[in-house]
Amino acid sequence: MSYEPRFTITPALLSMVEEIAALRERIQGATVAVSWVPALQKDTRTRNGHASTAIEGNPLTLEQVRALEEGRELVASGQRYQREVTNYFAGLRYVEKNAGLKKVRHEHLFELHRLMADTVMDQGTAGAYRRISVRVGGHVPPHPDDVSPLMHELLDWWNTRAADLSPVLSSAILHYRFEDIHPFADGNGRTGRALALWELYRRGFDSHHIFSVDEYYWENRPAYYAALAQVRTGGEDLSQWLEYSANGLREILKRVWKRVLRFQSAHGEKIVLTPKQEHLLGLMADHGSLAPFEIRELLDVSKQGAMNVLNPLIDAGLIEKRGNAKTGKYFLT
Repeated sequence: MSYEPRFTITPALLSMVEEIAALRERIQGATVAVSWVPALQKDTRTRNGHASTAIEGNPLTLEQVRALEEGRELVASGQRYQREVTNYFAGLRYVEKNAGLKKVRHEHLFELHRLMADTVMDQGTAGAYRRISVRVGGHVPPHPDDVSPLMHELLDWWNTRAADLSPVLSSAILHYRFEDIHPFADGNGRTGRALALWELYRRGFDSHHIFSVDEYYWENRPAYYAALAQVRTGGEDLSQWLEYSANGLREILKRVWKRVLRFQSAHGEKIVLTPKQEHLLGLMADHGSLAPFEIRELLDVSKQGAMNVLNPLIDAGLIEKRGNAKTGKYFLT
């Protein structure tokens, strides 16, 4: 037998897929050869790590996860929680490294799971399909003897017929089916979401790796779990799940586009930002406006140093000054 996902491409789903494609093209066109892309990539890894582990109950904050991504030590948090996050980063690096892999095999899944689940599993073995029966809420996944054959079918579909679909759809289908089979004794949620991301990378959908769909799932976890469960109660019809997933991807891409706009010239030109200019734009987005002395303090620069940072941004139309010499403040245009 072979895996054949059941779904209907509704007008709503088609509209979302078209809007997603347009957003992606807009983002891709705005981020070619621009110096601040690595900063977006770093921030996205942090957001992915925080959201995907938080869905599973990890209590670390976004800033704590950011510290771990930067290699800093956390003193007042559990070692297991930290290990879950650092494991996730290791798994994400593996996915990024293998973004161009033409055929995903069982051993690739084992390595990804081993990286993500090493020393943080409550049961079973990292990097091996489960040999025990499990229960996930109200869902009873397939018997252990059926796991390997079902995963063989899923991998066959992923490596062949998935390419006939939009990556928006194929990544969502892969995500659901993996979670439904629940092939590992523990750590399936993080691994399944990483596989969905891997599919987007393999298909060239997120070639810059600058968005995190897991944020959408984490912000409303009950809706995420309900959308997965609805497929089972709906006779394995994936239509509503695909609409839910597409809507999440659309909302995240809208956020990414807003972030890109923060760094893009008001005149439609691209500007090569220095790290201090990039930092300043982020600060101004957070604060709304900044006085000259605040800019000097926040950037730890002299008066002339602040002007060296500000002047190119003003010339590019990204920042403007309002008010007089004494009371004036700088704003994003």
